[in-house]
Amino acid sequence: MHADARYHPAGTNEAIISDAIGRGPDMQLGSKTDGWQLSRWRQFIGSYDVPALPEPLYTMHIAGQQHNRTWLNGGWSESVSMPGCATIVPAGQQTGWLIDGELDVVTLSVSSDQLSKAPAADQFRQMRFAFFDPLGAALTRQVLSELYAPPSTEREVYIGALVNALKAHILRGANSVSASEIPTSAFSAYRIHHVMNTILQNPEAQHSLEEMSAVAGLTPSHFCRVFRKATGLSPHQYVMKTRLDKAQQMLHQTDLSIAFIAESLGFTSQSHFTRAFRHFSGVAPSDFRKRVRI
Repeated sequence: MHADARYHPAGTNEAIISDAIGRGPDMQLGSKTDGWQLSRWRQFIGSYDVPALPEPLYTMHIAGQQHNRTWLNGGWSESVSMPGCATIVPAGQQTGWLIDGELDVVTLSVSSDQLSKAPAADQFRQMRFAFFDPLGAALTRQVLSELYAPPSTEREVYIGALVNALKAHILRGANSVSASEIPTSAFSAYRIHHVMNTILQNPEAQHSLEEMSAVAGLTPSHFCRVFRKATGLSPHQYVMKTRLDKAQQMLHQTDLSIAFIAESLGFTSQSHFTRAFRHFSGVAPSDFRKRVRI
């Protein structure tokens, strides 16, 4: 096992990612015998294009902002990644990433030779973005806690065993446990993530507090506390921000009328939309459209 933040041979996943984001991993270790490379990356706000990687990549989002997206079907994904979510990038696929603030992730590159023999090899043949993986998150965090512990022979053996357990988990089929089988604390986190993505995918819907808290399996008051802790916003503020983010996109990319945009995003009237947009963006919708099209 080799641990060195500067160690990433040319042509590897790690070298390609380093070139794309302009910095190397904070920490890296690998085992040629067991066919894996594990790295920790801390990156900041911006958009990044990552060329196709030679080996499949498992990524665990362990800390940082909760609104990170990937480029899918000609636009930024409606779904977002948050801490506790995993993403699988298949070999040979170019990807794009939009990072909203600081991002802290751990990546695990797996040898294609080993992957070809895995029961869940099919799941590595296409992109899987931001799926909830509580066991992968727990194993990843345990690896990190050991990496920053005082060095010893026993520690090195234990870290190798933990990473091999993580590799075995994803080769067997990460996220093989259904949401209904996840223990209560993880189950609530999964449901909060589900609520957030439902809002992102359908910003125009009513999204009443009662409905959202029911989906999360929490009382309305508890749901509000948990949601604010996860996002930094109240549920109502998150719905409004999502609508106004979508409005900015529509004003920039389409010629749809302001009245149509207001109605399609669930605002009660054009004046209501204009007031909310001005408060959010500092300018009226018409002025925003002129500014972004200059």
